[in-house]
Amino acid sequence: MDVSLFDFDLPESAIALRPASPRDSAKLLHVQGLDAIEHQIVSDLPQLLRRGDVLVFNETRVFPAALTAIRPARDQGGGGDVTVTVNLHKDAGEGVWQAFCRPAKRLRIGDILHFDETLSASVIAKRDGGDVSLQFNAKAERLQAAFEHCGAPPLPPYIARKRAPDAQDVEDYQTVYAKESGSVAAPTAGLHFTPELLAALQDRGVQSESLVLHVGAGTFLPVKSDNTDDHDMHSEWFTIDPATAERLNAAKAEGRRIIAVGTTALRALESAAKDGVVVAQSRDTDIFITPGYEFQIIDGLMTNFHLPRSTLFMLVSALAGLQTMQVAYRRALDADYRFYSYGDSSLLWKAL
Repeated sequence: MDVSLFDFDLPESAIALRPASPRDSAKLLHVQGLDAIEHQIVSDLPQLLRRGDVLVFNETRVFPAALTAIRPARDQGGGGDVTVTVNLHKDAGEGVWQAFCRPAKRLRIGDILHFDETLSASVIAKRDGGDVSLQFNAKAERLQAAFEHCGAPPLPPYIARKRAPDAQDVEDYQTVYAKESGSVAAPTAGLHFTPELLAALQDRGVQSESLVLHVGAGTFLPVKSDNTDDHDMHSEWFTIDPATAERLNAAKAEGRRIIAVGTTALRALESAAKDGVVVAQSRDTDIFITPGYEFQIIDGLMTNFHLPRSTLFMLVSALAGLQTMQVAYRRALDADYRFYSYGDSSLLWKAL
């Protein structure tokens, strides 16, 4: 498909730099079809769902993946010390991480980056776009502890360009139900949930299920090709356990609706689908959902508002219909909805 179909004008003023407080006071655009678009707030969610509906949450936990290092002056060439910003985006195992580094042009294979008095890494590979492979001097739990000590919340680039992360982001850029560390970006639809909202959903009779998909920085990469067929989709690791798959399949068999909380949960569920059922598994997925895709598991989606020409706007257009989403986004902008990671939310239903 022509990528320009997914373009739209978005003023800078619509980009949220801080979340709503409390979390569930954010606006929620309820999109049931082209002629059924309503303005709600997130705390209304229990009244918008039915008893027996199933919400599927991504329990990944964001770790402090934004780091700053010093590349010491070289004996010959390269000038003096260089400050390098490092945004980790993929764990390659055994202490090796892929990262977006700036200024990457000042790095050579073999350079040593020093993050603090104990943590360092050597540059072992370079790719286009500032993508660098780093071999750290620690592994597993010790490495994660080092990241916690010297890292900062990995705010999306459209926020980080306007302000530095601070102590408030440590709390704000994490869901209240996060458990398993491994994401370098938050599953942002989940940022709207509070313990009180979760309790209200339970009282309503809405079933909650969980999976894990570790969100990578590729979620922020723009689609640079003119046609969706030419786009190289990033991959992310997910896991769905057998008990969760069994409960989800039982709900489907009973005709109950499955609603993903966030595009990450949706991508995991649809990646795990085979012949209309969820198959328990753990693996990478590079699923790329565009209009024409036939959803096997999902009936609805709660999600924030996405970038123009992004894979995520393509995904919501596949679910609810491109024309419907174009109209919905115009309605959101006219009503001063806030966009992106710290922005407002929407509840979308699969087009019939």
